[in-house]
Amino acid sequence: MRTNVPGGLVVVAIDASERRVVEARLGHGEHPEVVLGAAGWGIESPFFATMRDDGALELGYRVSELDGIRPRREGVARDAGVGDGEVGEPYQRVAAYAVVSSARGLLLTQFNTQTHVAGDWGLPGGGLDDGETPVDGVHREVWEETGQRVELGGLLTVQSHHWVGRSPSGTLEDFHAVRIVYAATCPDPRDVVIHDVGGTTSDARWVPVTELGDYPLASSWRRLDALLDLAAGEGRAGGTYDAS
Repeated sequence: MRTNVPGGLVVVAIDASERRVVEARLGHGEHPEVVLGAAGWGIESPFFATMRDDGALELGYRVSELDGIRPRREGVARDAGVGDGEVGEPYQRVAAYAVVSSARGLLLTQFNTQTHVAGDWGLPGGGLDDGETPVDGVHREVWEETGQRVELGGLLTVQSHHWVGRSPSGTLEDFHAVRIVYAATCPDPRDVVIHDVGGTTSDARWVPVTELGDYPLASSWRRLDALLDLAAGEGRAGGTYDAS
C-alpha cells in the first residue's frame, strides 16, 4: 500500500480515568469509530495526534463504554464512471488542516485544476511529509498556501473517508483520506501570499464569517461542525490543544 506515513496509523482509546484502554492499528480504509466500536468503546472527542518513536502516528480519542449498536463499516463509494469490478491502487494519505480565524475573518483556500474540485474552497493544509508530525505539517502548509503564522488551538476532528476514483493523473486509486483538523488563530493576519507555486492552491483569502455561505466549499468541509457553527454565528472554533 502506498502511504505518506510509512509507520502506519494507530488508534488509541483513553477512558475517563486517563487509561489507554485500546490500541489498534488502523488499516487501509478503516475508520476509527468502527475499530474502537468493535472493542466496545464509543468516541466522545478526538484528543491527540502524535508521532511515535517507531514512526507510527497515534490518533487518540476520549471514549466511553459503548451503549447500543456498534458502528459498522460502510460500503466503499465509487466515483462516477468507475465500475464495480475495477480495482484501484491502495493509497492512504494523511493530511493536517486548520480552521484559522482572526480579526480579518476565516482563512480559506481555493483548489486549482490539478484537483477534481477546481474552483471549490477549503481549509489551508495538506499531506504530511515523510516523518512529519501533524503539528509541524499544518504550520508548514498554512505558511506555504497563505503566508500566515498561526497558533494552534484544539484538535477538532479526524475525518476518515474511503472511496475508489481516479487521481488527476488518471490513475485508478483505492483512496483512504485521513484528515486531522485543528482550530487555530492568527494573531497578526496579513495579506495572503501563496508561497507554494505549482501546488494545488489557486487562491486564498480572509473571508468574513458573515460571507462564508457565499463560498462553495468542497464536500469534505461542508460537513465540518466547526465551519457550520461559524456560519451560524456561534463564535470561533476553539478547544484545548494537547501536544503530548
